[in-house]
Amino acid sequence: MFENKTFVVTGGASGIGAAVARAFVKEGANVCIADIDGDAAQKTAEYINGLGVQCDVRQESEIVDLIATTQDHFGPIDVFISNAGLVRPEQGHAASASTEVWQLNWEIHVLAHVFAARALLPEMIKRGHGHLVNVASAAGLLNQIGDAAYSASKHAAVSFAESLAITHADDGIDVSVVCPQYVATPLIEMSDETEIVGSLISAQSAADEIVRGIAAKEFLILPHPQVADYCKAKGNDHSAWLSGMRGLRRKFLRESESGRLKDMHKFV
Repeated sequence: MFENKTFVVTGGASGIGAAVARAFVKEGANVCIADIDGDAAQKTAEYINGLGVQCDVRQESEIVDLIATTQDHFGPIDVFISNAGLVRPEQGHAASASTEVWQLNWEIHVLAHVFAARALLPEMIKRGHGHLVNVASAAGLLNQIGDAAYSASKHAAVSFAESLAITHADDGIDVSVVCPQYVATPLIEMSDETEIVGSLISAQSAADEIVRGIAAKEFLILPHPQVADYCKAKGNDHSAWLSGMRGLRRKFLRESESGRLKDMHKFV
């Protein structure tokens, strides 16, 4: 199904991005790995016989250059997976993160998706096909305790994906938004060797579900299927959901020896 199709994966040098890139190469696709760490992008790309490009997704001009480089090398882009992300948990109250951190979340988790769509949509609409995949988070449907900037930006990412899907389905454009919960990646200081416990899954498990969802042209891809139940509970009784989240936060603060939010998966 993906034979000779061209994919771009941002944040592709490690974690979910690298696992997704490997999976699509196995399916016969041409893959460009983009990452702010150019050397890591090149190394990962060489391993899968792909193309590696340095790209800071905060800069619209660099996304435009990334797209042009990929098209020069492989031809028109069929699927663009906007996957780059960051985690900077707040150290105090819910508004305690600096303006710089809030801006970084906005630029990487929202504007990067906008920049890619802005550059790709005219040609995709002209061709009558294309697939935009925005990697958000379960936090974009629910909430990430202890990281208001992350949660708010991921909600915006989900909303933008919905706007793309509403506006451009009649143009032949497919849109997917990926909302994983806890995945063992360097983003939360974990790796493929991390013990899988609680709701934590491996990057490869997440990638397998993403590949399946893209093949099925699903809008909402949930590597953690239980997130759908959490969303239903939130929608059915928001007050009860908030109460449950407060209880989860108290449990985490009480039981976590490290007090670090990357350990939250152990409690859900």
